[in-house]
Amino acid sequence: QVQLVESGGGLVQAGGSLRLSCAASGRTFSSYHMGWFRQAPGKERQFVAVSSMSGSITRYVDSVKGRFTISRDNAKNMVYLQMNSLKPEDTAVYYCAARGPIDRSIYYYQNVPTEFDYWGQGTQVTVSS
Repeated sequence: QVQLVESGGGLVQAGGSLRLSCAASGRTFSSYHMGWFRQAPGKERQFVAVSSMSGSITRYVDSVKGRFTISRDNAKNMVYLQMNSLKPEDTAVYYCAARGPIDRSIYYYQNVPTEFDYWGQGTQVTVSS
């Protein structure tokens, strides 16, 4: 069982930065892929980024490549999403998610919500123009 708690959301102007944090419970944190999703009002939940168990491999949706960075600290059971050059279209509730325990390559997965087993409660990110 993994419990996830996000923090760090807020209101920021376009071009600004935010850093989201996700604290995970459980002794097997390093056995999970950790991801971030987002959901804007009236839209489906969208994949944003995912990290391999060690953090050495990361994948992103095209719209955030070069602006967002996912990272993790397995010693602290933490995963982060650094968001730079924010745009109004980044406005959404951001969710931390865990997938695992993992026994396959990160490239096996399609990064859809149904692949993830545990979810946080979400944190609101609002980017004003």
